[in-house]
Formats: sequence, structure tokens, C-alpha cells
Amino acid sequence: MPIARLRGVVEDRGDDWLIVGVGGVGMLASVPATTAEALAPGDEAALFTHLHVREDALTLFGFSTREDLTLFEQLISVSGVGPRVALGLLSALDYAQLTTSIAGGRADVLRRVPGIGQKTAERIVLELRDKVQPPAAGADVEAPPSARPKADAEVVAALMGLGYSQSEAAAAAERLPQDGDAPLEDRVRQALQFFART
Repeated sequence: MPIARLRGVVEDRGDDWLIVGVGGVGMLASVPATTAEALAPGDEAALFTHLHVREDALTLFGFSTREDLTLFEQLISVSGVGPRVALGLLSALDYAQLTTSIAGGRADVLRRVPGIGQKTAERIVLELRDKVQPPAAGADVEAPPSARPKADAEVVAALMGLGYSQSEAAAAAERLPQDGDAPLEDRVRQALQFFART
């Protein structure tokens, strides 16, 4: 039977997963990195869920809002976009940024997310442009965000390649100046200074 919603206490967490205790059972849910970062063991979690079924695995994906769940399901309906790619998009861009970018035809914003190539970004825009529902006009969203969505996705990917966890890399990238277009090498060097100070 499909699991539509999960509510319980967070027992453990990783960069992109939570174990939620429900009725004596620990349910493992893959979640956007932002959701995992917002919850700590002992917190109560309420997640809207999608059960992804493959021949060799059942994977539960959880989202803090129904809108995120709907967007996830729209993304995986696009040819070539699997659940991990969709989760990566929802980790790098929040709902407003992602839907505004898709509705505005901004495939270039999607391409800045690790794992998203040009063809995939263009296919997402083509297939979902008229289906997504960006926030109402007047919401605090520029259309779309600048070259660097939330934590700089390129810097996060580079830091993870150096052995840092996704949450560590995102924390360092979020402290970078948001103006200007410094080369990736310079931005990574700046981010590494964050670890030197901690």
C-alpha cells in the first residue's frame, strides 16, 4: 500500500536522508539536502512521500511540503530524469527558484546544478514549462536567481570532490559573496578558507 505521508521523530540523518521513527519502525526516506539540514535527531518530522518502485529496490522519498512532492513527481515524469537527479535539483534550488526558472525557460540555471546537462535541462523546460506553478507575482523571488542558486552548486560539487560532505560544502559555499562572477577556482579557494577558520 502506498505511503502518502510520514510523521514521526527523526532518529538519524545524513546529507540527503532521514530515519523517521513511526510506530516502533524506523522508516528511511531520501530527502532534499535542505530538508535533512533543517531537522536534527529528536525533532518531529512530517513528510509528504513518494514510493519509487524498481525491480530491485523500493525507495521512499520525503518532502516537507506538498508542492515539493508535486514538483518532484513532475520532474521524474520527464524522460531521462530519475529520482536522484530530481532530488539534486530540489537540493540545489528551492521551490520558488526551480519553478520560476522552468516557467521562464531558463535552462541555463538548471545546468548549473551538478548532474544536469544541457539536453536534460532543455527537456525539463520544454516538458514542464506550462505545468509548473511558480509563486504568485510579488513573491520575493527574482526571475530567476542569478548564476549561483542558493549555495553555489559548482563550488559544492568541487568541495565534495575534495572529500567534504554535502552539508559541509553547502555551509562553506553559502558564505561566499553573492555578487560578481569570480572563476570557479577562486570561489573554491575562498570556500576552503572557511574550513581553515573552523
